[in-house]
Amino acid sequence: MAVCPLCNSLKTLEIHCSKCQTLLEDSGKVSDYLDPYGHYNDEETVKMGDGYPNTARDQICPHLMVCKKCGYDEVRFIQEE
Repeated sequence: MAVCPLCNSLKTLEIHCSKCQTLLEDSGKVSDYLDPYGHYNDEETVKMGDGYPNTARDQICPHLMVCKKCGYDEVRFIQEE
């Protein structure tokens, strides 16, 4: 089974804010914000309800990236390895 390199601290991302050029902070998986008890479920069940139809099939993990300076945020899809 593939794992997300960001969730497992195997890699980091360096993405800059498109509005103010500050480094965006990885705020974790989008699914963590959708279901407060989601971490009790297995990963496949979580992916079925994360709002993105292809995360399980494509083995990608949606992460919320946030700018602490201006509040901009975006979702980045991380390829699981």
